[in-house]
Amino acid sequence: MVAIPSRHRSLVLLATVVLAQVLLLAMQIKRGDQVRLIRVWAVSVITPAQRAVSWSISKVQSGWRNYIGLRGSAQENASLREELNRLKLRNTELESRAAEADRLAALLGFRGSHPDVPMVVARVIGAAAAGASKTIYINRGEADGLRRNMGVITPEGVVGKVIDVYSDTAQVQLLTDKESGMGALLASSRTQSPVGGIGEPMLMMKYITNDEKVPIGERVMTSGLDRIFPKDLPVGTVASTKPGNPFQEIRIRPAARLDQLEEVIVLLSRQELEPQKPAGDAIPRSAAKPASAPR
Repeated sequence: MVAIPSRHRSLVLLATVVLAQVLLLAMQIKRGDQVRLIRVWAVSVITPAQRAVSWSISKVQSGWRNYIGLRGSAQENASLREELNRLKLRNTELESRAAEADRLAALLGFRGSHPDVPMVVARVIGAAAAGASKTIYINRGEADGLRRNMGVITPEGVVGKVIDVYSDTAQVQLLTDKESGMGALLASSRTQSPVGGIGEPMLMMKYITNDEKVPIGERVMTSGLDRIFPKDLPVGTVASTKPGNPFQEIRIRPAARLDQLEEVIVLLSRQELEPQKPAGDAIPRSAAKPASAPR
């Protein structure tokens, strides 16, 4: 215990007595609102500490609530992302089905417009694109009446021809194949010239002289001279022309989307595709042959 020097003992005693008197007075004195002064002093001393404690507790509670809220928000965001991904997948599936329905409707409409032309509808089941060689495989073959050199089309235009036939499949050479070729003509001038593939998305029209005027956008149709396709089927449109030696270089954009083939039509004969007859005209029973649905 620290010893207090004798000369300071009287001062300490005096201070103790004074403090005790002040406390006793504070306990006895009342303020106007009947609150003792000692209580006012105690409240004044304790209030800052209470405020500090209350502020600390409030901050801790707020931080905890925010932490719990953030965890809940993270879980909710994860659930929403999963639901969004499911909806995107479902939307893609529905769009694919709608596109397929549109394609099949176009095929049925095309078949209905030519009820007397024998044809079968086939699905594309494979493709082979090695360099400039471009072919596809379809799910129709000898059992469905397919033979070599039969024309293959879509409602938009010519696709190519059958080059190999098996029991239930067949190989089709696309127009863009470097070995392909067909008889064609310019729709306006009726100038005839073969069209062939060059191993690129575009086709090439050959043997048109430089003095022949060939406008951009001119339609190119089948001529029927190749004994594969009937006459006046859409082949494509003129995309560009350039003078050459000795003939023009005429590039043709195919009418059919050869890079997006899923269903095609195989023509079982070279019979020309005439528009559907009016309802009043009778169609011989033997002429109408139902279309075969893609398998």
